[in-house]
Amino acid sequence: MPLLRALIRTVRMARNTSGLAAGLPDDDEVLLDAPDERLGPALVAAGRGDFGAAAALLRATREGAEWENRDRYTARLAAFALSRGEWFDDWRAAAPHDPDATLVGAELALCRGRRSPARAELLRRIAPLVSAAAEGDPRDPVPWRIALDHARGTDAPRTEFERVWAQAVRRSPHHYGCHVAALRYLCAARHGSHDACLDFAERAARDALPGSLVQALPVRAAFAYLMEDGGGAVPRERLHAAADLAVALSREYPDADPWPAEARNLLVYVLIRLDRWEDALDQLRRIGPYATSFPWDRLSDDPLGQFLELRDGIRLQVASERPLRARRRDLPHPRGGHGGRGPRGDH
Repeated sequence: MPLLRALIRTVRMARNTSGLAAGLPDDDEVLLDAPDERLGPALVAAGRGDFGAAAALLRATREGAEWENRDRYTARLAAFALSRGEWFDDWRAAAPHDPDATLVGAELALCRGRRSPARAELLRRIAPLVSAAAEGDPRDPVPWRIALDHARGTDAPRTEFERVWAQAVRRSPHHYGCHVAALRYLCAARHGSHDACLDFAERAARDALPGSLVQALPVRAAFAYLMEDGGGAVPRERLHAAADLAVALSREYPDADPWPAEARNLLVYVLIRLDRWEDALDQLRRIGPYATSFPWDRLSDDPLGQFLELRDGIRLQVASERPLRARRRDLPHPRGGHGGRGPRGDH
């Protein structure tokens, strides 16, 4: 019997796997951390040594109060400056008091500090840079997201975290980046527990605006728990509820949309850990060509390779569980199905 079951499983995979590629881009079409149509030209110009496009982009986000875009663009520009910083040095020299350059400079210093062997000391030294960024525009929550990351990196006491968090939500009560930074602080071993992280994430998700990525915060908390190979401390159904909320949020965005790509990539990891293979395959179709470094860089030094390998693995797993003679309901299902979990309620 074990031999027969293995043979049937192999035949199922052979018959079903090719059909499950429908809606998935080829491997060579998948992009890692692809910039959007606004950030892309700024990165290309920076690669040529021209900071003008980056400066104009961040100025537009500040003047238009586009705080979510401003946060993402700041992080990406700082990451680019880590390896190719001449353009940024020229920007700072040409406009030493530019609030946008100051903001990127604070993020860049934070990134450098986290990578240094003298991490704790360097992070303490950059506190004035973080404060200077916060003085650039009193409306801007992004410096306070950086301050929250700084509080985590320096192992700041809870009272300091609460002070910074209050400043962040005063400026933008639903800012996604600030919520993620706060969750990371709370998930740090010395500052909270997985229950506390899920409590914070679930409360924020309930209060979030319709369609806000803050609704994906519980699945981030679930990811942090699963990455530590959590045992029975958090009920499994609570993790499923976090995934259900993220699945519902994903449906609110178009397929192959770069904006929710990271949340969808993260959701795929959690769905795999929860053995929800059909749901994971559905999210892969929604991701399209937009792989993101996070969370796959937590598993491998080659995040794109890890994403593609797991994508194949998900297809094989789904194929092995489908019957040899496909029934109509076993064919690739339309958007909105419950996937592999069955009818446990509306997602």
